[in-house]
Amino acid sequence: MQLDFIKMHGAGNDFIMVDDLSSGLELTAEQVARLCDRHFGIGADGVILVRPSQHASCAAYMHYLNADGSLAEMCGNGVRCFAKFLVDGGYVAANLEGGRAGSFIADTLAGRRTISFRTDADGKLSEATVDMGQPLLAPEQIPTTLSANSARGAVLEQDVPTPFGDLALSCVNMGNPHAVIFSEEFAANPAGFALEGVGAWLEQRRELFPEKVNAEFAALTGPERLTMRVFERGVGETLACGTGACATAVAGVLTGRCGRRVEIALPGGVLQIYWREKDDHVLMTGPATTVFEGTIVL
Repeated sequence: MQLDFIKMHGAGNDFIMVDDLSSGLELTAEQVARLCDRHFGIGADGVILVRPSQHASCAAYMHYLNADGSLAEMCGNGVRCFAKFLVDGGYVAANLEGGRAGSFIADTLAGRRTISFRTDADGKLSEATVDMGQPLLAPEQIPTTLSANSARGAVLEQDVPTPFGDLALSCVNMGNPHAVIFSEEFAANPAGFALEGVGAWLEQRRELFPEKVNAEFAALTGPERLTMRVFERGVGETLACGTGACATAVAGVLTGRCGRRVEIALPGGVLQIYWREKDDHVLMTGPATTVFEGTIVL
């Protein structure tokens, strides 16, 4: 089988985009893993199949598969690339400010998401803002077996013993589960922090997170600026994570570290996060970039 694809990334978080609006493509976990393999395949953090939506209000449905072939509910950087695929491919038209901006609704496994975008002089999407909805904070919504310990009914900086020492976990669901750790050790050396071991350990703690978890280590590194690295469920460390950036911003607000508008610096780039007070929605703004197009034989 020949598969046409477009390789895209959002702040270094990269994806294989496949037009599945008419073919009804089903990929096995083994095929997805092979496609995402950086030595024997195309190389990516995941595969996004662009499919028709069952909702008339939505432009299309984003079917997101992690690099290990597991199905994921949401991907913040992926949904911006999904938007770029639709805008650049002519499926969604710019209709504001002289045809340089527009908006539409995306369908995802985590629900419908409104996306506004801007285009460059060639009509290609350059930046998108995604309404990621309200953060879920109750333990059963994460889900986690940890108990709520805050006025918001959230798990905030709850100490958990690990082989790497006690970690203070703050739990947020942004369409998928996250455990955010504000760490002095990480703050002292963000680039050199040994994330892989502790991230993999946390991801697999089914007794704490029945559906596994994405683990973010973060530190306040400037006025309204957080620096973050992430170990993603089903992938490993990635250069950026949109839902993780949103979760980190929410945890930063709830623990008194930052305001509702914050810049999140990740190894692959910078995302702007705004936790809007009027409706409790989290808005994420960032770039989306096409790397190359191609065809691969499966």
